[in-house]
Amino acid sequence: MGQGSASVEINRDPSVVFAAISDVTRMGEWSPECTGGRWVDGATGPAIGAKFEGDNRIAIGGITVKKWTTTSEVTAYVPGEVFEFTAEGYTTWRYQLEPRGSSTKVTESYEYKPMSGPQRFAVETLMRRPAAMVKGMQRTLEQIKQSLESSS
Repeated sequence: MGQGSASVEINRDPSVVFAAISDVTRMGEWSPECTGGRWVDGATGPAIGAKFEGDNRIAIGGITVKKWTTTSEVTAYVPGEVFEFTAEGYTTWRYQLEPRGSSTKVTESYEYKPMSGPQRFAVETLMRRPAAMVKGMQRTLEQIKQSLESSS
């Protein structure tokens, strides 16, 4: 099973942090990989079973090497505490929020089904995808922190 996580403490109330994280239309503002998102199939916001599309890209040295769109389904939704979704029925992404006085600790994590053989070697060894995903999560969380702490 592939998995990883990253955390940050944001000097904002969990309700404010949760509202930002669960608004998939804003993720493109913060993520180094996700460039935008939209609710689909009649969904207008986060709820268990709601679906959304996310546009993604990987760039090396500013040059796009891969672009793709995923469809995800919200699998856990507890306002102020948990926002989780599964992308393409394969990778589960989870945001767990913990109140810390006047701030909020946010942990973003992912988990995907195990790979084997050449696919595992390519993704985990050659592409170093797990390490890149953790680095991307940390960068995303830092961007969310900066955005939320700089707004009133």
